[in-house]
Amino acid sequence: MMWRLKARLSYWLARKLFHWRWCVRQPRLWRWMEGQFARMANLGDTDAQSFYGHILAFRGQGLGAKEEGVRLLRLAGLAGDGKAAYQVGVFSLAGSVTKAPDAAEAVRWWTMAVKAGHPLAPIKLAALYEQGAAGVQADPEQAQHYRAGLR
Repeated sequence: MMWRLKARLSYWLARKLFHWRWCVRQPRLWRWMEGQFARMANLGDTDAQSFYGHILAFRGQGLGAKEEGVRLLRLAGLAGDGKAAYQVGVFSLAGSVTKAPDAAEAVRWWTMAVKAGHPLAPIKLAALYEQGAAGVQADPEQAQHYRAGLR
């Protein structure tokens, strides 16, 4: 029980320090901060998974870090985080070195993001349904449905 409190307090402090450019530029302090982000994400905290997943996916060094970031974003998206679900949809549609682009998977993630209230997800879904893609048929009715939700 005490270790969970320590983990939460350390994570809180690391998030506060993250906003100070000087702290992020200090290698030793940054490693400590990353450790706190990773520990909280591994404890199953959805916000930490989303936050650290975004850091690793966009700023991670190497393919392993980027893949770990996407894994954390998937976990956060499945837990209901709209921002993470949206981003996994973007990664799914773009593909990666190890995975081909998958429009059907992007639709699945963006649908989750719409349900979570992400503002860009219906725009992406409408555009995808208007044009169609490999694995997703063009469907003007679905596109209109998502466009109507924007008004």
